[in-house]
Amino acid sequence: MKRELQLLNVMSALFVFALGLLGPIYATYVAGIGGDMITTGTAYSIFAIASGALTFLLSRWENRSKHKARIMMYGFALGCIGILGYLFVSNPLELFAVQLVLGIAAAIRMPLYDALYSTYLDKGKYTAEWGAWEALNLIVTGLSALLGGMIAEWYGFNTLFALMFAVSLIGFFMSAALPTKKPKKRPRK
Repeated sequence: MKRELQLLNVMSALFVFALGLLGPIYATYVAGIGGDMITTGTAYSIFAIASGALTFLLSRWENRSKHKARIMMYGFALGCIGILGYLFVSNPLELFAVQLVLGIAAAIRMPLYDALYSTYLDKGKYTAEWGAWEALNLIVTGLSALLGGMIAEWYGFNTLFALMFAVSLIGFFMSAALPTKKPKKRPRK
């Protein structure tokens, strides 16, 4: 596996880990800021719809960009800001704003991540290398879910959010290590 793929896997795993820390206890968190099940659904809906709609629009522009790694890095940076925002949320409206920021960040980051990942795949190893990404993300999600519940229970949500931010920041700094030039095309056989 190429160095770039390894780096992309680690960056992705760090962000998946950071966000996965909150995943299974999200409804508990929302209840703690005065929300209910409708608030929880609305918050996730804001993230998903913003991310989906903007992914559709931005990916067409990003497809023509010569600076994919750099733009993806901005998506990672905005994701870090969104995660940091959880520390300052005190009511559902503020949570909705954080979810919107995270949705925009995902829309910037995800298509570029997939494009770059695809670019660095080794011929004949597509399934195995995409499988490595899928397996890593599922395992990391499981571990972060377990750890997130324990941290929130023992130390509280602010500690959890600080850890989420720190882990996502490491992912962001790793994104700066990606080559910013377009990779060379593989010769056709």
